[in-house]
Amino acid sequence: MTIELRMLAFSIILGFVHIVLSSHAASLQYGYRWNASARDEPKAPLVGVAGRLQRALNNFSETFPYFAAAVLMAHVVGQHSTLTIWGAHLYFWARVAYLPLYAFGIPIVRSLVWNVAALGIVLILLALL
Repeated sequence: MTIELRMLAFSIILGFVHIVLSSHAASLQYGYRWNASARDEPKAPLVGVAGRLQRALNNFSETFPYFAAAVLMAHVVGQHSTLTIWGAHLYFWARVAYLPLYAFGIPIVRSLVWNVAALGIVLILLALL
C-alpha cells in the first residue's frame, strides 16, 4: 500500500472519530433518547463544544471527498511522488490538528490549519498535471 493510500485509510478512521465525537456531544446536549429516536421534531441548534464538533464534522465531510478523489486519481495513474506524499501527509495531519482546534474554539490558527489541509489536496493535484 502506498503512503498516500495509507493516509487515505487513516483519514477514513479520522472521519469516524469525527462522527463518534459529534454524535456523543449531541447526545449529551439533546439526550440519548433523542439520539435513538427518528429525530422528527426540530431541535434548537447545538451550542458550545457540541456545535463546534458538528461544524468540524461538516467541514471534514466537505473536504474529504476532494482528498479521496485526488489520492485515488494519483493511484490510478501511478503518480506517486514527493508532492503526492507531502500532500497526503499535510491533509491528514492538518485535519487531525483541526479537530481539537475547532472543538476548543481556537480561532485564526484553526483557519490556518484548514489552509494547510487544502494545500495538501492542491499538492496532489499539482502532481497530476
